[in-house]
Amino acid sequence: MAPPRPLRFGVLGCADIAWRRTLPAMTAAPDVEVAAVASRDPGKAARFAAAFGCAPVPGYEALLASPDIDAVYLPLPAMLHAEWAGKALRAGKHVLAEKPLTGDVESTGQLLRLADSLGLVLLENVAFPHHAQHARVGKLIADGAIGDVRDFTSVFTIPPLPEDDIRHRPDVGGGALLDMGIYPLHAALHYLGSDIEVVHAVLRVRARTGAVVSGRILACTPGGVTADLAFGMEHSYRTSCEFAGSRGRLRLDRAFTPSPGFQPVVHVDRQDHHEEITLRADDQFSNVVRYFAAAVRAGAGTADRTAASLRQAQLVGDVERTAMRIEVP
Repeated sequence: MAPPRPLRFGVLGCADIAWRRTLPAMTAAPDVEVAAVASRDPGKAARFAAAFGCAPVPGYEALLASPDIDAVYLPLPAMLHAEWAGKALRAGKHVLAEKPLTGDVESTGQLLRLADSLGLVLLENVAFPHHAQHARVGKLIADGAIGDVRDFTSVFTIPPLPEDDIRHRPDVGGGALLDMGIYPLHAALHYLGSDIEVVHAVLRVRARTGAVVSGRILACTPGGVTADLAFGMEHSYRTSCEFAGSRGRLRLDRAFTPSPGFQPVVHVDRQDHHEEITLRADDQFSNVVRYFAAAVRAGAGTADRTAASLRQAQLVGDVERTAMRIEVP
């Protein structure tokens, strides 16, 4: 019996994340093929096509019209996701979209309902929950390594970006809340549950652009576990999760963007005891690609990830609606 045909991906856009992480993961997957890449810049499409052994396509519409494409990977700027994910779904393509799925909860819900009505897989590429380190941390917490969790802290900050970076354009790139803030918010959902609520937030907004450049969010579960979530693009680089419990503390650095060869270290402190647990390296982008391809082949839904994407969008909306906004130069 001949092996099944690989899942053929078309790529809409030539973003850096596609070049560095997602397309290498796709080309390494045995049952996936990067078949075509489309860009409004023919030079960019040609460069990507040469690097990943696929066909360059002049324009997004032409790629969506191709009957040879099974699924679309969408690494376009955040505020373009709703339009092009919708077009891809209506063209009969499964969609793997970079986070955030859209810029607001209404558009997110519409896309998720559209995919469900058409029997297509739509997955937001929040990759970090697919890394083995988070399963291990979750087990340590569940096994009582630090007692009952009282407080959760998570941070994703990066150094200042060039002034012409698209994330300084809220109409296209969305700003720091949608780009970096998604990570600690999603981590709180992942570890504390979907019933977490935003209590208060502060957003620092660049006066001349209107873009959110950093912020801090206080959230809380019904049981009183608090979450302190910080993000921004005007800091040193930090990506971490920390749990304070009734009997100790647990910390995970490089929580969101570890390279495939990186071995994470979990730090556990209890009274006068300090333990460092070195975990195996893992490739979260390869895991996402395999998860997506398996869902497409099985005709199965991704209900857990769909629910997380919708709740994440709701929490982003709560932050934007309730936050104190501070203008900065």
